[in-house]
Amino acid sequence: MTDEKARSRRIDADVLLVGGGHAHVAVLADWIRRGVPGGARAVLLTPEPALRYSGMVPGWLAGQHAAGDGLVDLAALAARAGVELLLDRCVALDPEARAVTTAGGRAVAFNIASFDTGGEARGAALLGEDPRLIEVRPIGAFVERLAALRASRQGLARVVIAGGGAGGVELAFGLRNLAGAAPRPEVTLATGSGGLLPGFADAVRARVARALARQGIAVVAADAAFARGTLMAGGRSLEPADLVVAATGSAAPGWVRASGIATDAGGFLSVDAHHRSPSHPHIFAAGDVAARTDRPLAHAGVHAVFAGPVLAANLRKALAGEAPQAAYRPRRHSLYLMNTGDGSAILSYGPLSAQGSWVLALKHRIDKAWIAKYAALVRGA
Repeated sequence: MTDEKARSRRIDADVLLVGGGHAHVAVLADWIRRGVPGGARAVLLTPEPALRYSGMVPGWLAGQHAAGDGLVDLAALAARAGVELLLDRCVALDPEARAVTTAGGRAVAFNIASFDTGGEARGAALLGEDPRLIEVRPIGAFVERLAALRASRQGLARVVIAGGGAGGVELAFGLRNLAGAAPRPEVTLATGSGGLLPGFADAVRARVARALARQGIAVVAADAAFARGTLMAGGRSLEPADLVVAATGSAAPGWVRASGIATDAGGFLSVDAHHRSPSHPHIFAAGDVAARTDRPLAHAGVHAVFAGPVLAANLRKALAGEAPQAAYRPRRHSLYLMNTGDGSAILSYGPLSAQGSWVLALKHRIDKAWIAKYAALVRGA
């Protein structure tokens, strides 16, 4: 490619948002309300025009939400904020040259950048390759694959979920109560060697274990893996299995470590309490792609949601040439509301737990309010 053609494919941004995750929608909301700081040229680089809110996916499986209920219209938010939208994916970062490269071969130069891309799927790396394996990440592709399987009414009779965290548990409940399925799918939850809901209080884990048993969801406290085409866990076969869902957490994108920016041991982009890179202060990050240096922080959507306004405030400061001041200081405990798919939900808040239809109503109210907030901004309300 000639230099002239290369320049024609290059985009120059004062501020670049890479990824349309939970934190960046809060940044877009701030810019809609208050304007892009200093009239800067802003670009949003993301592969999809909408954000799929993962917290509503189990409810969609159980028929409690329509497919479109959990979507945030990134394209419309960007347009309202005066932000240029580039539908592509970041594959490389040069923090010294202040540039990213996209999968489509575009170069995007920036003065300040923020990353909220999420992590990468790691199910195949942990379990092995198999045509029945479906990765939860990216969540949009996961929903599309499940929707196609539901429409075909094939491949959902016997399902194995690999991963015993809150996400895996909710998917097990959602698939066990799959709307329109007759009979309901048989579901096995292979939690991994860490067991059911590692890090949660004993009372919460016991309550979830009872709910799983009541619904006939088998639990295997061992790591699942394919061995010569057979799905095994703890020395026993989990076959037959029509579908294997990898809810095994996220891995750091390879381009983060390759860039030379500061990372943690897992290759996630290191940030301080202001969500700013300690090695390259013109770069910020939040969500699953990031790792806090000042304290351990679980890769959970709740933290990305709360980090969003902090990130917005600090980007505004940085674009004004000032030091960031806002810090995200998580509460001692996080609220988790786990949909059991049967009209109930389980609440977890530190050592406290509760269960009932009222918990599900609370979850629906919180989830729908978060979606509605951004829908109102799109409408100009």
